[in-house]
Amino acid sequence: MAQIKSEAAYRAALKRIDELLPLTGDNVPEDDPNMLELDMLSDMVEEYEDVHYPIGKPELPDIIKLRMYERNLTQNSVAQLLGISATAKWSLPTACPVNYASNLTFLHPLCWGYKTERTTKQAIAD
Repeated sequence: MAQIKSEAAYRAALKRIDELLPLTGDNVPEDDPNMLELDMLSDMVEEYEDVHYPIGKPELPDIIKLRMYERNLTQNSVAQLLGISATAKWSLPTACPVNYASNLTFLHPLCWGYKTERTTKQAIAD
């Protein structure tokens, strides 16, 4: 398969994908020339992005901050949810891999609509 070898070619492929999207849809057969081109370009763009724009796994502090943002929570409101002093100083660790989440049962209140018996690992995975 052909490869995208430059940023300019990558941008051109993205532009062409934007042009092809309105021409394709659920009712377009898979052997349609526009659908075939879209599929090929999408694969090429994905391969280029995997190398040039990799997305790493999020760390636990980033997940917690996202939940706080999504629920419009402050550190004080999280302290209330967790049942700890709102005046106590606390901060998120700067480097805490996601796999530690299974041991952090105190985070249950941050999980959207999950019952407290669910593990934090299950809630974060959802």
